[in-house]
Amino acid sequence: MAKIDYQTLLDNALKSVVKDALIHAQVNGLGDGTHFFITFKTRAAGVVLPDFLRIRYPDIMTIVLQYSYNNLHVSDKEFGVQLTFDGRPFFIRVPFSALVEFKDPSVDFILTFHPKGGIAAADNDMELPLDERPDTVPDPGRVVSLDDFRKNRK
Repeated sequence: MAKIDYQTLLDNALKSVVKDALIHAQVNGLGDGTHFFITFKTRAAGVVLPDFLRIRYPDIMTIVLQYSYNNLHVSDKEFGVQLTFDGRPFFIRVPFSALVEFKDPSVDFILTFHPKGGIAAADNDMELPLDERPDTVPDPGRVVSLDDFRKNRK
């Protein structure tokens, strides 16, 4: 007989709280100082994120929903939202399975999750996994001399 995975059951129940809070924000907006800090695994399966953000945040990222967000859409398994990064709007999608933390500091509320699995072939704005894109991330085993760059400038 298989053991009951109480941590997974608890995570799933708490993710429904996050989903309901996001649906409330989708329908009613955020008011009275309410704002959400949402931390998620950037390389989890199903996460859609621009490449430059995936490079900047290779493991986890925190977004803030407060004043400047648009097009919040919530489904049973994920949410998507348009946020501004470097002065440009981008739509990101985050499955609830990728959540690490959800906070609403206006009421001192925090939930912590335990996402399963390792790095997956996550989506990005080019629809290719980051590790398959050439020259996106330097090879950690390769040492590059600054002299190589200085020679190219001459």
